[in-house]
Amino acid sequence: SGRRACWDVGHWFAAFCAACWTAMDASTVATVFALALFAGLVGIVVAVFNESVRAVVRRRALMIAGSVAVAATLGSLYFSEVADFIPCELCWYQRIAMYPLAVLLVMAAVRRDQSMLLYVRVIALFGLAVSAYHVWIQWFPEKSNFCEFDNPCSARWVEAFDRVTIPQMAGLSFVLIIATATIGLRTSAESQASDKSVV
Repeated sequence: SGRRACWDVGHWFAAFCAACWTAMDASTVATVFALALFAGLVGIVVAVFNESVRAVVRRRALMIAGSVAVAATLGSLYFSEVADFIPCELCWYQRIAMYPLAVLLVMAAVRRDQSMLLYVRVIALFGLAVSAYHVWIQWFPEKSNFCEFDNPCSARWVEAFDRVTIPQMAGLSFVLIIATATIGLRTSAESQASDKSVV
């Protein structure tokens, strides 16, 4: 069934973060988190083409997006507070976008306020833009001097699979939140259309 086919990515993220907080080194944490992100992206792609899976994502959009935001927040705190990676200026801008999402989405999930997804998507789009710029700086460090000399934005503290960096994982997290919010907003729009037709 669609319920069984749709893996709840958010639960995976939360479980991984809880298990990884003290038991694994930074490289292992990054690898596990990257795997969870890729699984989430696969789930979203499946939801786009499969109506039963998409229906499950629609109903659980707040919970899934909230779990992604909470897990990303915990992951960033692990890297800075446990692994002692120093966040650069662009890292902080991404945190400014992600941390409120963790709070807003949890509150919205408790209240079942699907309309919050509209504002969540706007904040996540800002975070995604910063992540994309951060990744660009890592690819072309000679073309930007945005960050401090002793804590450059081009620094690669850890790479999952020797390729995926922290800003790339942050960007994927924002993509998941945006995609989930977009699917969830369709439910809200359809409900409003149904109410108007009844009236």
